[in-house]
Amino acid sequence: MLTHIRSVALGRKPADLLLQNGRVVDVLTETIYEADVALADGRIAAVLPAGTPCEAAEIIDLAGAYVAPGLINAHCHVESSMAAPESYCAEELRWGVTTLITDPHEIANVAGAEGIRYMLRAGRQMPLNYYVELPSCVPATPWEHAGCVMEAAAIAELLEEPGVLGLGEMMNVPGVLHNDAEVLAKLRLFLKAGRIVDGHAPLLTGRELQAYAASGISTDHEVVSWEEAKEKLRAGLAVLVREGSASKNLRAILQGAVSEGIATRNFAFCTDDKHLADIRREGTIRHCVRQAVALGLPPAKALAIASINAAQIYGLRRLGAIAPGWQADIVVFKNLQDFEPLRVFHQGRDAWAVCAEIKPVTPPAVLRGSVRPAPFSAADFSLSKFLPDKEYPVIKMLPDNICTERGSIQGCEIASALAAGKLHLIAVLERHHGTGHLGLGLLQGYGLSDGAAATTVAHDSHNLIVAGTDPDAMAIAAQELVRVQGGYTLVQNGKVAGTVPLNICGLMSSADTENLIKSLENIAALAHAQGVPKNIDPFVSLSFMALPVIPRLRITDMGLFDVDKFQFVEGMGA
Repeated sequence: MLTHIRSVALGRKPADLLLQNGRVVDVLTETIYEADVALADGRIAAVLPAGTPCEAAEIIDLAGAYVAPGLINAHCHVESSMAAPESYCAEELRWGVTTLITDPHEIANVAGAEGIRYMLRAGRQMPLNYYVELPSCVPATPWEHAGCVMEAAAIAELLEEPGVLGLGEMMNVPGVLHNDAEVLAKLRLFLKAGRIVDGHAPLLTGRELQAYAASGISTDHEVVSWEEAKEKLRAGLAVLVREGSASKNLRAILQGAVSEGIATRNFAFCTDDKHLADIRREGTIRHCVRQAVALGLPPAKALAIASINAAQIYGLRRLGAIAPGWQADIVVFKNLQDFEPLRVFHQGRDAWAVCAEIKPVTPPAVLRGSVRPAPFSAADFSLSKFLPDKEYPVIKMLPDNICTERGSIQGCEIASALAAGKLHLIAVLERHHGTGHLGLGLLQGYGLSDGAAATTVAHDSHNLIVAGTDPDAMAIAAQELVRVQGGYTLVQNGKVAGTVPLNICGLMSSADTENLIKSLENIAALAHAQGVPKNIDPFVSLSFMALPVIPRLRITDMGLFDVDKFQFVEGMGA
């Protein structure tokens, strides 16, 4: 192959494809110049001064369009789009992403290794680089019940699967800091093999951050402020700047970097969790690049964060730039204002054309029929569980953020606050093994004026989470999700107003993209019409209320959990 590429570079043999009359965005020097790009055997054979004679089997005249490296989503959960891997990858390609670094811990929490293998099979057939970081925390904590438990030995069996890159986000910060034997076994397994380890350390600071970084962890995508980003950069962590459906941290981080003139070479862009409908509307990493440019970053620098930076952070050699011998993953942009892709190439092939020919992998039977809670009724969500003379903690949602604050309310005030729509009941039902575990708490900031909303996408153990104004509506919503075996549902006036079934592990739908997007948009619109604020995603934001590794208060199937203290709230937990 290299002999042929050299021959094309020297002009002795024709290129497979010549991209002519383009303007190359060189992320290596962060400059832009006019050039022709010759491709051969899936590689860039040469980047030539514009107009240089070059024979090619096919020539595309770009008429001044911009030639940039394919974009890299440095951290995402495919399952969080609610789409099967093939549909998700097609949407990423639509907006110029040619490399995904994914962590399938959502499906692993439901179906373990079988779920991960399905994601690998489905993703590997797509015309992009589909890399997997093996889930480090299944379940995320001991304070919830997941469908599976994956210890170091189970993870080791997947280490040599094609496409496995490293260890996924290490959420068990106390386990790292206090030398938990199982956590250390996982770290040693990947560090000894020379694989990267992703981090997950929201608001970690000081000596604890130093110890966490010293453990061999390389990245963090949970940064929400510039000060936090700066401290983590100085600790040697790569900051994966996140802009998803619920967590939007890009502006806060990049405004700080621009104002202080800080080097951005250890930044990459990621989405973490983003809805398919949001991706269709604005893309993923393209949306990050566009926002970065609007904040004052030069386009070449923003595109470097979106490509070469991520490739170097993850050790992906010869990926992420327009240069001889590098993989021909290329996106052609109409302009550098809205970054609309005109063409996308993966290994020198038209990725959009290849994508259109691929048939989805059929999910195995073990990935269906996973919503099996113990019997329940409205009585399980009853207000009688709250005593009138006692003060109760309240989970306070924050707009555009998955962190929460802690509030409080007197038991005697709960009923009137619920009636006024200022407060909601929130519950998590264990749905994998029928154990009967059920946590009940109070939620503020959700805004739903009537009824209930429920989903089986409930990070990270993906039990059944439901929030509502009254127990009857909550029971109806939860029963609807048992009926359809997982998904999103909304109850209004005592009836189901809308449901989006997610037939793959209660996390993803095998429906075609257009219908799924329409369903997701419709149910979100219904929820907003029922009072959920526009800056709160009705289902994505709700799903994070069950994640007991993000400050400050959360709810699991075992009870109300104080993340700052890493213990259940007294009288409201296991």
